[in-house]
Parts: sequence; structure tokens; C-alpha cells
Amino acid sequence: MADLQTPLVRPKRKKVLVDYLVRLRWIPALFIALPISALIYFSVFVGNTWSAMKSEKRRQKEHEENIKRVVKRLKERNPKRDGLVCTARKPWVVVGMRNVDYKRARHFQVDLSAFRNILEIDKERMVAKVEPLVSMGQITKATCPMNLSLAVAPEFDDLTVGGLINSYGISGGSHIYGLFSDTVVAMEVVLADGQVVRATKDNEDSDLFYGMPWSQGTIGLLVSAEIKLIPIKENMRLTYTPVRGTLKEIAEAYADSFVPRDGDPAKVPDFVEGMVYSSSQGVMMTGVYASEEEAKKKGNRINRVGWWFKPWFYQYAETALKKGEFVEYIPTREYYHRHTRSLYWEGKLIIPFGDQFWFRFLLGWLMPPKISLLKITLQGEAIRNYYHDNHVIQDVLVQLHKVSDALEFAHRELEVYPVWLCPHRLYKLPVKTMVHPEPGFEQHRRKGDTSYAQMFTDVGFYYAPASVLRGEEFNGAEAVHRLEQWLIRNHGYQAQYAVSELSEKDFWRMFDPSHYEHCRRKYGAVGTFMSAHYKSKKGKKSEEEVLEAEAAILEPADADAE
Repeated sequence: MADLQTPLVRPKRKKVLVDYLVRLRWIPALFIALPISALIYFSVFVGNTWSAMKSEKRRQKEHEENIKRVVKRLKERNPKRDGLVCTARKPWVVVGMRNVDYKRARHFQVDLSAFRNILEIDKERMVAKVEPLVSMGQITKATCPMNLSLAVAPEFDDLTVGGLINSYGISGGSHIYGLFSDTVVAMEVVLADGQVVRATKDNEDSDLFYGMPWSQGTIGLLVSAEIKLIPIKENMRLTYTPVRGTLKEIAEAYADSFVPRDGDPAKVPDFVEGMVYSSSQGVMMTGVYASEEEAKKKGNRINRVGWWFKPWFYQYAETALKKGEFVEYIPTREYYHRHTRSLYWEGKLIIPFGDQFWFRFLLGWLMPPKISLLKITLQGEAIRNYYHDNHVIQDVLVQLHKVSDALEFAHRELEVYPVWLCPHRLYKLPVKTMVHPEPGFEQHRRKGDTSYAQMFTDVGFYYAPASVLRGEEFNGAEAVHRLEQWLIRNHGYQAQYAVSELSEKDFWRMFDPSHYEHCRRKYGAVGTFMSAHYKSKKGKKSEEEVLEAEAAILEPADADAE
């Protein structure tokens, strides 16, 4: 393992103008993005408050009227004249690093911007019915005071229900409940022909229900979802456990943190998260819901991490490496959104002094800047290309038993730290969806696996590689390509929000196309909605590519019809 501790030696990179522009990105971030973000957050707050004040009956009526507008708009499309269908959201609005280049070519827009209401919180069925643009911050604000929560509540405030279903979503409770889409009870979808269907796992549209996740909205337009709720308590009792050793030993400690060696289910925590700070040390965090009464007992410490002046959570957690294991209580909603203010650890690159006490105390309440504004103010063509070449933002899903292999591979190829670890179940479903467990996994019964689900881990890389920070050459496109090939060989998956170097052939080697293509044909998406790979493809789509894509997907459908 000695070679693992020695970073790859790369030649020094000659600095160019864009290097200096990137170093000064804090100026537009501080003086443009942050103030405008504050105004946007305030307007969103007003909008959400107004929405919450409406009666449930009124919200449902508006929902039905908005669906009628979507149906009407779809029926206005002329397939011979208009491009493929996509939503009217601007390319920079989405939370993700892909530039949504498919929207820069000819396309037929459908506006879904009105779908941002919580329609119903049913305490009896333990289900929340929400529209696709409802954010995690919006729904936790509504449910947490009731001591309820989505079973999977991803960390960022701005993540929306639609994105989490159509792509993927995860949280610290996913080792129990699976991915965000696994907690969905029903989906209301507008199909290419304007038909509105409600799909569940056991009705006549169950294939659509299983086909929508990871499809990126290329089968139909999601207009509402019913999502599982769980009972929670007011606080999270969080244990911080430092770990030192090799990456293999860190991976073993991570697995042990939520899979008890004696198999006792009572020892499984409600929440799990790991952060690997270097190739030799990390901190594992396990959380258990706790009442207000318990948290306020004498001797217990309550940490209000949501206050604007508090240390950024990832840096605070790192202190466990110095002071050893410790336990504290965090208000549940504040714990859910613990990484929002610092954008995990990306905030350190955007505003280098943003973690300093003086900044947090004076201006921390303005954080974080809206990602969409950062894309506008910081990402011209040159800077966008710089990020692709010298920055890594990737989430990869790998089996629990291969986490150590993934960490060692990433250390050699990327050398990006901290690394985020979050376990999740990947269920064996009645159909073979785009993302599925390894064939025959249940026969091995490896750690964390059951007869009905294989335990995976989201391994997250969000930072500049160490070689870039040292001023050395780094080719981001080649590094991501090698990472993708490693995932294909090891039955892993790449989160689709990230920049992808996958060719169409490799995309469908990674993601199983069989059920997805079945749904595309059955529900009339071929020739109306672009394919998942086409949406993921990096680079601006030309008019010719649009036409070729339409022809390519129409030909197989026409052949089937004959």
C-alpha cells in the first residue's frame, strides 16, 4: 500500500489567464451572486408562504388547471416542424454541473414552472402529495413541525422532487429506505399524447412507475408524486467517530458503522454519513432520532448547526480527528440541511474566506449563493471548460463491498478530498430497470445485503484535485472517462447530474436500456422526448444532431409498428 500514499507525479501546468480569473471568482460571487441570491431566497420564501396559506382545495384546483395547460401545449406541437420536447427551465437553473446543452438547440418547450405546491400531507396514509418543483427545504419546513419527514430527505434545500425522481436522490437514511424514487408511492405523468396517468407499482401502468426513475423526464412529464412519510423526532443524536488507517480500513469502519457485526437490527442507526479527509483518515457519523426531552437532559449538548455563524459542518465534523469520538444533539431539520450553507465543501473554492468566523458572523446569513447564479456569473465558456478540465463533481454508486476499491482507484486517478460516503439499498424490482443490483447478489449475502436488496454506497467527489491545487497538469475529461470505465467494469453507476464522458454505447453498458426502451415505445415517448443519453451528452447539440436523433429513435419504432 506504500504507493497509495504517494500522489501521482504530474508535470507543472503553465498558468494562463483563466487561472487568474478562477482565483478571483470570489469577487462576482461576493458582490453579485450573494446579494441577488438573497433576493431570490426571499422571493421564494414569500412564494412558499403564499402557497402554504392557500386551502388544499384551491391548490388542487390550480394543479388541475396547470395540467390542462401542459396537455394543451403538448397537443400544439407539430412533430414535423417542432423539435423534441423539453421543459422551459433555463439551462443554468438546474442544480448540477451539466450545462444542459440540449436546450441550446431547437426544441419544443413545455412550461412546468407553476408546479411548485405541496398539494396534501396525509397523516393517515403517511404520504405527501407534491408537485415536481417542490424543494427539499420547502417540504421539510412543512413536515418537520409535525414530526414527520420524507423517508429520504436529501441535504440540499434547492433539490426538487422532480429532479430527485427523474434522476436520483439519496440521504443518510437511504441504507434503510433506498433511493428517493424507492419511497414514491404514485406518480402522475403527462404522456406524449397528452394523456394523464397515475402510475403505481401495482396498477396497469406499473411499468411506467418503474421506468420513470433515472429516465431524466424522457418518458413523460411528471406533474405530481405521492411520497412516503415517516415519523421522526425533534432532534438527531449524532455520534462522530474518527477513523485512521488505510483506505481499506476506513471503508471497513464505514461499513461497520451501520451494519452491526452481530446482525442486531436494533443497532442500525437512522442516519449514516462518512467523510474521508485524506487517504489515511476520516470521520463516520451515525444519527438516531431523539426527542426534545432527551436532548435537553443535563449533560447533553445541543448544536444548532443551522445558525448562519456556525462553522461549516464538514469542517466541524473533522474536529473529531483531534478530540476523539463525541456525541451531540442537532435539531432534525437543521441536520437534514447541514451541507447547504457550504455547498458541501465547494463553498471553500468559491469564497476562500467564507469559512472564516468574521465572514460567517457578518455575511454567513447570505450563504449559499444560488448555483444557477454561479453558473451565470462565473461560468463563461472559458471558465466552464476550465471546470471540466480541472475540477471534479461526481457521485458514483458502488456496491458496499467495493467501496475500498473505489476509494483506492479515486485516490490514484483523482486525488480529490474530502470524499462523501452515503450508503443506500438498491432493491431487486419486478422488472430490470436502468439501475439494478448485481445479478445473483443474494446468493453471496455480503455485508449489508438482504434477499431483496443489495447495499450500495454513493461515493461523492466535489472539489479540485490535489494535483490542480499543486499547480500540476490534470485532464478532467480523461480522468472522468477512466472513472466511468471502472464503474462499467464493476457494475457501478454514475449520477446523471454530473458531466459525463460516456459514449452512447458505454452509456447503455452502464445503464440497462431494456425496460426504459419498452416504456419509451409503449407510452409514445419516441419521437417526442429526447433519449436519456442525448440529454446527458456533453456539448451543444446542433440542429443536425437534433434531426439525426429524431430519425434514429423513430426508425426502430416504425419498424416495430410494421
